[in-house]
Amino acid sequence: MIDVLAILALVVVAPTWIVFHHITKWRDQKGLSADDEHMLEDLWRSARRMENRIESLEAILDAEQSDWRKKDET
Repeated sequence: MIDVLAILALVVVAPTWIVFHHITKWRDQKGLSADDEHMLEDLWRSARRMENRIESLEAILDAEQSDWRKKDET
């Protein structure tokens, strides 16, 4: 009887416990950590600065050489 219970525990209980354990860990880690949020915020700011720089450069090129976009398309 004890052998049957041991086998049942190894075949049914242990895998079920492992699956539920990993599901719980996955749910806990589903969101962003504080470091990830900080890095994402820094990346967003950097992207906005680059976008502003590109817009400024395009405005300068439009003012100084209006046909620069046509050269880029070829």
